[in-house]
Amino acid sequence: MKLGTPLSDSAVRVMLLGAGELGKEVAIELQRLGVEVIAVDRYPNAPAMQVAHRSHVIPMTDPQVLNGVIMAEAPHIIVPEIEAIATDVLARIEEAGLATVIPTARATQLTMNREGIRRLAAEELGLPTSPYAFASSAEDLAEAADRIGLPVFVKPVMSSSGKGQSFVENADETADAWAYAQSGGRVETAAVIVEGRIDFEFEITLLTVRSKAADGSIRTDFCAPIGHRQVKGDYVESWQPQAMTATALAAAQDIAGKVTGALGGLGVFGVELFVKGDEVWFSEVSPRPHDTGLVTLATQTMSEFALHTRAILGLPVDVSQRDVGASAVIYGGMEAQGVAFEGVAEALAVPTADLRLFGKPEAFERRRMGVATARGDTTDQARERAREAAGRIRVVTS
Repeated sequence: MKLGTPLSDSAVRVMLLGAGELGKEVAIELQRLGVEVIAVDRYPNAPAMQVAHRSHVIPMTDPQVLNGVIMAEAPHIIVPEIEAIATDVLARIEEAGLATVIPTARATQLTMNREGIRRLAAEELGLPTSPYAFASSAEDLAEAADRIGLPVFVKPVMSSSGKGQSFVENADETADAWAYAQSGGRVETAAVIVEGRIDFEFEITLLTVRSKAADGSIRTDFCAPIGHRQVKGDYVESWQPQAMTATALAAAQDIAGKVTGALGGLGVFGVELFVKGDEVWFSEVSPRPHDTGLVTLATQTMSEFALHTRAILGLPVDVSQRDVGASAVIYGGMEAQGVAFEGVAEALAVPTADLRLFGKPEAFERRRMGVATARGDTTDQARERAREAAGRIRVVTS
């Protein structure tokens, strides 16, 4: 692929469907290579819109509106960054040869809801997963929880960042779990996944990169495993590398290679896995950079965002790790628009610390407004530094 000049006839145009903090980092990497970037999201002034050439605010689950903006912009590459998209439109665009969908339209359709990807992984590929069932009513949920055995996790089939997820320990909690799932889904849907609890030691994200080799074939590379801690399904800190046995790492790479191979296409995939000793279970996969992978801004020769950009443009990638590092989330802590951040100088005084303040136009109590990263001689030292830097930031009303 030739890389041209933005805003000219030679430009390579990339449309981001979803313009959050991860899309912002991808947009910046695309800008560095002279790519023309169009950012699309459902709310104005989203982070990636602030660094794009043009932006659009649309309801992305409306097929007619989504098709209209794609036709008007005529992008060469479409990069879905969130789940709530009218994926049938992307399938038609891809089938007509009008644009390349990353990684593929089919992968976007399968991974936009947990039912599609879980059935692919467990039933078609035979990968080890937690016991699960799908429920379309509160009564179905209660029956599924009883059949699987309490405790269980309940998640909307379409959600992200822990939205709508709950942990059910008693049978009388299932009705509340159903109601909470309905309130937290990305789109209106009556389906949830009910998952049994696995006795695992830790959870990892294995960033898996599908890119073009020199001979034109597709190769698969793996970044060092990323450990992370979640609260109510939402990541609060991550670190790289996560120590694990050679047997477990080989199993993790095998699982990640199989599921991403089945999805196809190019780019970074965030494959989430449970690990206990030498045993590994598949959890989920995102066909895009992963929030826990923000740590790669501090640790890798190429961050996950640079890797994604290079891969989708058909360019060489380098997944090597440069340093040991960690990330820690900075939350809004309030509901307000146009917030400000105090303590930036104090946070950056922490050894090796760096910040990304996302520029989101509105803060919520548990909305990610930024992230602190840090390096260290060990993951424990890096985690302590990242947490300290994040803790020095104060979100205030302007």
